[in-house]
Amino acid sequence: MSETTLTKGVEQLNSLLRGEISAVETYEQAIRKVGDEHSREAAQLRAIAQEHGQHAQLLREEVRRLHGEPDDASGAWGAYAKTIEGVAKLFGDTTALKALKEGEEHGLKDYQEALDDVDGSARQLIAEVLIPAQQRHITTL
Repeated sequence: MSETTLTKGVEQLNSLLRGEISAVETYEQAIRKVGDEHSREAAQLRAIAQEHGQHAQLLREEVRRLHGEPDDASGAWGAYAKTIEGVAKLFGDTTALKALKEGEEHGLKDYQEALDDVDGSARQLIAEVLIPAQQRHITTL
């Protein structure tokens, strides 16, 4: 694998990693909003948030395997978490859940597009773990 291919793969994986970090932040905001009065929904959101955290760790490991330095912040995606929080406060749970679903759909599209930029174990991780999880999250929401 050429150095350019490795660099492109690391950049792509770090972009996906930032999305996963943002997803965790976004779900934490939503869980705080849902609160104890909707315990079943909060439990489902917690499960999705936990899965996003696990996916972030898998992506970190893959970046390191390619001798890259994993990002540790959500970057521009972090703003999305703040937007979700604001939407939930203004318009309520239904709109916040719709925004979470849209975030999951965007993540799914990112993963599908990333398949062209990575190979080997990174491609396998995306195709066999991350894409199916995004699809489950969309169905759940």
